[in-house]
Amino acid sequence: MGQDPKLATQSLGRPLTEGERRLAAELEAVFADGIHEFPAVAAALAARGAPRPSGDPGPWTEAALIAELAAVNASLDAAYAQHGIGA
Repeated sequence: MGQDPKLATQSLGRPLTEGERRLAAELEAVFADGIHEFPAVAAALAARGAPRPSGDPGPWTEAALIAELAAVNASLDAAYAQHGIGA
């Protein structure tokens, strides 16, 4: 018996954007390399040439990482509040 497809995104109020999916993949790769501290994560994202999901061309810094994650989280929270679950 397979999983109900709606459960795959049960906590999302909207699908992730391409930029958000790319950041998630880049973060998984960075974490797999054993890098977990925000300054080092930002440096690794910069070294990998990862684009910022906001489209901001500025460099990856600890502050930029925090801002990007906060913006994604706020957007997802707003979509969840508006649409509920199961995007």
